[in-house]
Amino acid sequence: MARKKIEIYDTTLRDGNQGEGINLSLGDKLDITLALDAMGVDFVEGGWPGSNPKDDEYFSRVRDLDLKDLKIAAFGSTHRSDSKPADDFFLQKLIAAKADVTCIFGKTWDLHVEQALRVTPEKNLDMIGGSITYLVESTGRPVFYDAEHFFDGFRSDPGYALASLQVAVDAGAQRIILCDTNGGIMPHELAHAIREVKKEIPGIKLGIHVHNDGGLAVANTLRAVEEGVIQVHGTINGIGERCGNVDLISILANLELKLGYDCLPQGSMKNLTHLSRKVWEYLGIQGPSGQPFVGPSAFAHKGGVHVSAVQRNPETYEHIDPELVGNSRKILISELAGGANLRAKLANRYPEIEDTNAVKSILEEIQDKEHAGYSFENASGSFDLLVRRHVGRFKTCFEPVYYRIYSPSNEPHQRNEDSDSDGLIEASVKVRVADELHLCAAEGNGPVDALNKALRKSLVEKFPVVLDLHLIDYSVRVINSSQETAAKVRVYLEHSFEGETFGTVGVNVDIIKASWNALVEAYHYALMQHVEFSSELDSTFDGTETSNDSADRIAGS
Repeated sequence: MARKKIEIYDTTLRDGNQGEGINLSLGDKLDITLALDAMGVDFVEGGWPGSNPKDDEYFSRVRDLDLKDLKIAAFGSTHRSDSKPADDFFLQKLIAAKADVTCIFGKTWDLHVEQALRVTPEKNLDMIGGSITYLVESTGRPVFYDAEHFFDGFRSDPGYALASLQVAVDAGAQRIILCDTNGGIMPHELAHAIREVKKEIPGIKLGIHVHNDGGLAVANTLRAVEEGVIQVHGTINGIGERCGNVDLISILANLELKLGYDCLPQGSMKNLTHLSRKVWEYLGIQGPSGQPFVGPSAFAHKGGVHVSAVQRNPETYEHIDPELVGNSRKILISELAGGANLRAKLANRYPEIEDTNAVKSILEEIQDKEHAGYSFENASGSFDLLVRRHVGRFKTCFEPVYYRIYSPSNEPHQRNEDSDSDGLIEASVKVRVADELHLCAAEGNGPVDALNKALRKSLVEKFPVVLDLHLIDYSVRVINSSQETAAKVRVYLEHSFEGETFGTVGVNVDIIKASWNALVEAYHYALMQHVEFSSELDSTFDGTETSNDSADRIAGS
């Protein structure tokens, strides 16, 4: 039996761009357009011609893109009450945009007609019909009609709300989009209204456009599709004004994988996670870790009972195979972890982990360290070093002897206002590599940057590969805030190295020492990961270990 096709109409570039803190550049909008085309989305709403110069330029520039199947839609409103369609500025801008589709909204709720437009109900209907007729005749291309506040309007005056849709259909609109603009409709109310629309206007081709103010946008959209809607409007990741629009990521996954509809070309669903994260990157926002289907934590398992069950049968705690949407399973390690977590996470890399004594000792150290303030959930580098120490596969790459930090005036942690360095911090680091001592100094934008540069200089002669180690994130969290300025801090560093991203963690009452410990861990982890390094270790080092604690003892101030 053939699967029913549901059209996907993306409004990220227009409706999504109205969200607080979101401001897509022209380049961003064009890049996202290409990403949506590659994904196989049917329509993208590029903006509102005439509302701002960026949107005007978008419709000019988008014509130069080599798009496969994606249709570009221009958004606007019905003509103003004091003008005719042919004289209306925004309708003329819609025509000039030369988009594949024009989508205009009009008033369906009698409250808006009376208090926002301040026109008679009859005049509003004339504005809807006249605008659509004019656009159909002037562009020769499809016109969609957004029935703004339809469900509120239907609740208030069903007859008038239905009359506004009938006028749009008679004027030539190819799709009638039912909008829950305030985002407060309940699923049963939405379903009843759609049934009445289909009964009163047979053959009408419906779309759905809902906001998420009641937290029901996904549920309402799926209910609308079940009631016969053939087009879904929404934004990638659910961004948008107030509480946002419906999240197309969740809609696509649910429609295709759960309800058996066709939304995208075959094979595109595996790119869903990539698309979601790509859009978050354009927005400069770190998306919710628990975002359904595509979040980094969407298939993360922490409890030992859960992990044990998932190892036997993933269906016990996973509603779909994460690979279907391009995501992956993650086994978390923490004080809540059991032996199953460790074995599941490490079986391929450390087969010796099957030794129950090793498992027990690793879990005990994790629990002790997390009680002291450490967290290994995102610190894969520090966790790997901890495991290596317990299974006898840790060999010291270098031994930190001391570090010191100076301001340009040689007064620690003070800025010299007359210095040309403009606040640059100086750091010196001494390390032992085999039998040689290396003492190096460097300036940086802050103590961590200075320490990082000095440590790299001290190691690069022996290990040139450290030039590929790059700090990409640095975060600090106070652990026991009740201690105020005497509280411990947890420093998390994220590095990229040879195509891998990993984290390390340090904990201390001194933020510099915590940072230094995390930094030393990062260099040790990177060097041990380096493919050629394993053959160098045995000939260079004696197998002695340097832990965070010993690094603390030998650190200068």
